[in-house]
Amino acid sequence: MIPNAPLFSSPFILAPLAGFTDAPFRHIAHEWGSGGAITEMISAEGLARDSRNTEALLARYDEEKPLVAQLFGPSLDPFMRCVDRLMEYAPDMIDINCGCPVAKVVKTGAGSALMRRPDEIHRIVDHLVRNTPCPVSVKFRLGWDSSSLNYMEVASAAADAGAWMLTLHARTRSQGYSGKADWSHIARLKEHMRGTDVKIFASGDIFSAQDAVDVMDRTGCDGVMIARGAMGNPFIFTQAARLQEGRGWQVSLKERKTTMLRHLDYMVQAFGDDVAMRDMRKHAVHYVKGLRGAGQAKAMINVARSREDYERALDMLDDEGAVPQVENTFEF
Repeated sequence: MIPNAPLFSSPFILAPLAGFTDAPFRHIAHEWGSGGAITEMISAEGLARDSRNTEALLARYDEEKPLVAQLFGPSLDPFMRCVDRLMEYAPDMIDINCGCPVAKVVKTGAGSALMRRPDEIHRIVDHLVRNTPCPVSVKFRLGWDSSSLNYMEVASAAADAGAWMLTLHARTRSQGYSGKADWSHIARLKEHMRGTDVKIFASGDIFSAQDAVDVMDRTGCDGVMIARGAMGNPFIFTQAARLQEGRGWQVSLKERKTTMLRHLDYMVQAFGDDVAMRDMRKHAVHYVKGLRGAGQAKAMINVARSREDYERALDMLDDEGAVPQVENTFEF
């Protein structure tokens, strides 16, 4: 299915991040200009087996649209068996993960391992295109390693089966999250798909608004998935949009504090007090990173048990100028 209207309201969207891109985080990103967001990686097998924990990853915030569900699996079979259950959540798009390099995923034949079987990727995309009302996208890497760069073959297999969008993380599986993403391959993929309606999105090393604009300018891609650069920094989506228009903007300390507490409130609504107070810590340390007083704030965040504890931690901050630094995490 090809959307009759643009699926995303902006070319800058929140990429899937394991343990991070739940509904509250997607909600905050949307408020700060994300044109869309991808769920955490969802097991097609778990969904087919009606796993409660798996289905929890499909929870959406009020009026969330589009809801983009990212699925992973080793072969067509679990995708076939999970379709009916998936459709009960009315996703607006289905994204197939063919890029995760994590060993526990790859050893099952899923994630980056699927790149070794482009024919299977074709079968999965074809089945979802034929059996759901959703546009289908595929996220993948350059190849297994530097000696087996087969992203063009994977892209062609997915596009020939009817994929609407392709996202290339410009690293190999063997690189994991180390080294430098080579954006030149994104430009080559865009050229390879010239003359088709397939949308090409860029992924990898998008840590700032300038990075997001630069990768579009250098490669001609249609959009950008922002992952680690958005952790504790949902403001990056507004910054990128304004920079693309030739305007600059920096978030104030007050806006940063207010946004973090609103993020916490959304987590309380979604998960309840106990879970929210604990799980917000991983987000909060990124909100304060790089700011004066962050050391004291992080120490308080790591033991925070109430909204008041988080408020007191934020009172330790007094520097508006710095932007949070980026740490490694799993981007899928």
